[in-house]
Amino acid sequence: MSTVALSEPVAAPPERTWRAVTDWARQGEWMLGTTVEVTGGDGRSVGSTLSARTGYGAFGFVDTMEITEFDPAVRRCVVRHTGWLVRGEGEFTVSGRADGGSEVEWVERLELPFGPVGRFGWPFARPVMAAGVRWSLRRLARFCEQYPEEK
Repeated sequence: MSTVALSEPVAAPPERTWRAVTDWARQGEWMLGTTVEVTGGDGRSVGSTLSARTGYGAFGFVDTMEITEFDPAVRRCVVRHTGWLVRGEGEFTVSGRADGGSEVEWVERLELPFGPVGRFGWPFARPVMAAGVRWSLRRLARFCEQYPEEK
């Protein structure tokens, strides 16, 4: 397994941030080059499935996932990547901060594809992936700050 773990402060309360992070249909508004749809279940419970297309134009891939943990009480969601290219586990956790804001942590624990070639290429691919996650987290922070309050 290879891991990328990053976090970002958000100037929005944890409950709003949690709802924004798990609003799968709107992830494309902040996640780099990705559109997501719920393909089974309600998207807010264990066993729900998701499909994310990452890329631009003809260049891209589909990442299928199943939610294996979904706990609004601790604001934690874990997905198992089930696609042919992306395998492993992804996790979002939202925690509160003393200033009333929140912190989002995004962790990806990935099984590298392509055997020895994937292991060789990971030191080069990891910084690129981390930069994309970091960029997405910064956009997520702005997205959460503008996300509507629960009615």
